[in-house]
Amino acid sequence: MPARGTVSHRTKASALWGLVGALSFLVLAQAARLLDGPSVGFLPLLGVAIVVALGTTAVTYHAADRLP
Repeated sequence: MPARGTVSHRTKASALWGLVGALSFLVLAQAARLLDGPSVGFLPLLGVAIVVALGTTAVTYHAADRLP
């Protein structure tokens, strides 16, 4: 059990994977905008990136016990 006020390794790793997922989505979205032109605005892309980050964080947090 971590000391009070500290973040566990599992939580920190999950949050970092969520950040990686969100940034990966934004890179792919930017590439699509460069190749095809702006079809979707910035705020919807940001909203989807936040959902991707939260989903990735949740999946990695719960899957950490099941994966080697």
